[in-house]
Amino acid sequence: MITTIIFDLGGVLIDWNPQYLYRSLFDNEEEMNHFLTNIATPDWNEEQDAGRTLEEGTEFLVKRFPGHEANIRAFYGRWNEMLGGAFDDTVELFKKLKESGKYKVYALTNWSAETFPVAIERYEFLSWFDGVVVSGTEKMRKPQPEFYQLLLNRYKVKPQEALFIDDNKRNIMAAEQLGIKSIHYQSPEQLASELKQLYIL
Repeated sequence: MITTIIFDLGGVLIDWNPQYLYRSLFDNEEEMNHFLTNIATPDWNEEQDAGRTLEEGTEFLVKRFPGHEANIRAFYGRWNEMLGGAFDDTVELFKKLKESGKYKVYALTNWSAETFPVAIERYEFLSWFDGVVVSGTEKMRKPQPEFYQLLLNRYKVKPQEALFIDDNKRNIMAAEQLGIKSIHYQSPEQLASELKQLYIL
């Protein structure tokens, strides 16, 4: 029986995309994609999500790619411009689950401790969670199993009673290896359908 729902944030409840900023900095889409694929890469960003400071991460990359210094410094200097709105239909599903009173609802997110306060100010629904575990604060991240275990231990959650929702297949697979039932999020409609199939909605 599921008693606990664990949400990822970016890509599920919150629209975060570096292209929102970099489309205003690059005239050429191909050059922008090259920069985000080969220089300011997702792997580099995840080191900040795992606890490396924004300053350390920025200086590390500037030393490697000095010719791209201005665009590298913009990544965190103008980070708030990468935030879009909330995914309202998914937030509505979250609200229904919360208001049903049947479930504890937590967030497990890969997010820098330095930028997460911006999200807290912007998205009121972040205050609805029974608990939020932020990778940058804990200095570990998905898909590391100890990060999931931290949430389970902190809130006394049994893995077999939890459901995890994330848009990243890698993170889903890690949760399932710990015995946590998971939904690979692709759209609000797909999520609602799978929740109904599990008799959760």
